[in-house]
Amino acid sequence: MANEAVIIELLGNGGDPVRFTVADGTGIEKGTIMKFSSDPRTIAAATADGDLIAGIAAAEKVANDGQTSLAVYTKGIFDIACTASSGSAVLGEPVKVTGANTVAPADDDSIAHVNECVGTSLETGSASEVVAVWINKPCA
Repeated sequence: MANEAVIIELLGNGGDPVRFTVADGTGIEKGTIMKFSSDPRTIAAATADGDLIAGIAAAEKVANDGQTSLAVYTKGIFDIACTASSGSAVLGEPVKVTGANTVAPADDDSIAHVNECVGTSLETGSASEVVAVWINKPCA
């Protein structure tokens, strides 16, 4: 995968990592935006608008390595790429996933659930630019 989120600053208790279940057969890069994928408490890489966000992968997960859990950061500031086709991020506005490790502006018309929100943009950035995003700051 490409465009993994890069840590700028971990907030709370070291980013307040939370462990979730993942599929053993799946490889996940550190910095991947993760979504809730199934019950109970299972996550996978977020790839599309509407994904409900769990956090940012705190470590690499190698496919078929026998591991079935992975910690995700739930609080922090991360550099994340804006989607080229969805316009620019705006300082102070919420952003949502629009593709693998990419975000775009999320407004009342395009975000159905608070958990779709990845975080709040801490800078204005044009399409294809990397912007700082505050993860786990309320978006609604």
